[in-house]
Amino acid sequence: MRLRLPVLAQDRILGGAAVLAVTQFLASFAGLIRDNLLNRTFPELGIVDVYIAAFRPSDLLFQIFIMAGFSVALVPLLARYWADEDHRRMSELLNGVVVVAAIVFGVMALALAVVFPWVAPLFTQFTGESLALYTSFARIALLTNFLFVFGNAYGQYLNTIQRFWVYGLTPVVYTLGTILGTVFLTPLIGPYGPIIGTLCGAVAYALLRLLAIVVAGYRMGFQWWHPDLKEMGLLMVPRMLALGGLQLELLVFDRVASGLSTGSVAINAYARNFQSVVVGVTGLALALSLFSPLSQAAAKAQWQRFWIYMHRGILFMLLFTISGAIALVVATPLAVWLIHLAPLYVSAFLTCLILYAVSIPFESLNHLFTRAFFAAKHTTIPAVLTVVNGAIAIAAAWTLSSRFGVYSIALGYTLGHIVEMVGLVLLLPRETRGAKREF
Repeated sequence: MRLRLPVLAQDRILGGAAVLAVTQFLASFAGLIRDNLLNRTFPELGIVDVYIAAFRPSDLLFQIFIMAGFSVALVPLLARYWADEDHRRMSELLNGVVVVAAIVFGVMALALAVVFPWVAPLFTQFTGESLALYTSFARIALLTNFLFVFGNAYGQYLNTIQRFWVYGLTPVVYTLGTILGTVFLTPLIGPYGPIIGTLCGAVAYALLRLLAIVVAGYRMGFQWWHPDLKEMGLLMVPRMLALGGLQLELLVFDRVASGLSTGSVAINAYARNFQSVVVGVTGLALALSLFSPLSQAAAKAQWQRFWIYMHRGILFMLLFTISGAIALVVATPLAVWLIHLAPLYVSAFLTCLILYAVSIPFESLNHLFTRAFFAAKHTTIPAVLTVVNGAIAIAAAWTLSSRFGVYSIALGYTLGHIVEMVGLVLLLPRETRGAKREF
């Protein structure tokens, strides 16, 4: 007899997914307001190109050395203590993680900030005043991501205990910082207005998440080390490779786009932002909602329950993401109006958006299957497949850019995610203990 998922557990998963879907939508809507204001404030898109590209080097460091550990190992490790309702050990683990992560990223960020004027031409094809502005923005982005070390660590705690409202609403607060900076600071400090506002949003993001976990039972403390950090370090090594590949992909995308016509960086980013709305509201929300239950089932070797969660997740994922992709294609004229894009850029944006829409179901399933691997503490295969994804995307964008321009980036992105999804779907049953007979 097959084990059935209890109604309460199923309702909790769908309820968590619904909360995350709502908050992801709100975050995406705030992002649309931000993009609209940036386009109205800087209609030639040159400053917007620089603003978007300036975050890539800092994001590369942050994703490789910080989020590699947070995303792959922190929730399963915290879930092990949460399943036993051991708040003290959860707090001790988080304290050790935060201290080590802040020191590691802080040292690297400081070093990069010092040498950035010499390495900036490696990351972009900007020149002159745009290159100087890019260097200044990138240094501020490093400080922003230092604050994200704390905010994202606290977010993993919230994810583990399934406090999804605060987890989901804090990105809205972060984006509001950019919006307020664009409106109120730009008249005072010019093009620095949006990025200073972003920095202020990062401060609020971290503080609100800290307050939320303290209320939930977390006890702050200074701890140089925790025994689980060794296991976390071993689990994150493959993920470092994977996230490094993804961030290198985005960095190369911006380098390719910065060598094309003005506005190409922004056009590609805006199209990708709309695509990410659907992925966030549907695929990512469901994957995040399932991550803690999958981790708890794997921790207790309840593999039949693990695969019930997966089967339900896949079904809902396909239903929501395919519908969302179709809706996005239909709504492309609305997207142009929402971000107030100048007529010169409309045609290229619409084509990019349609190409990105094709990737939505594939990327969403990748989120779910990757977290299923992580829940079972298998990290190598997702890492390898993510690198393959990035390599395919980079190769396609680089080789096709002379023929298809900015469209080559969306084509490469979609192709990479299709290949990754096929690999994850085929290999998860083999790599998950007890799963073969269930799938």
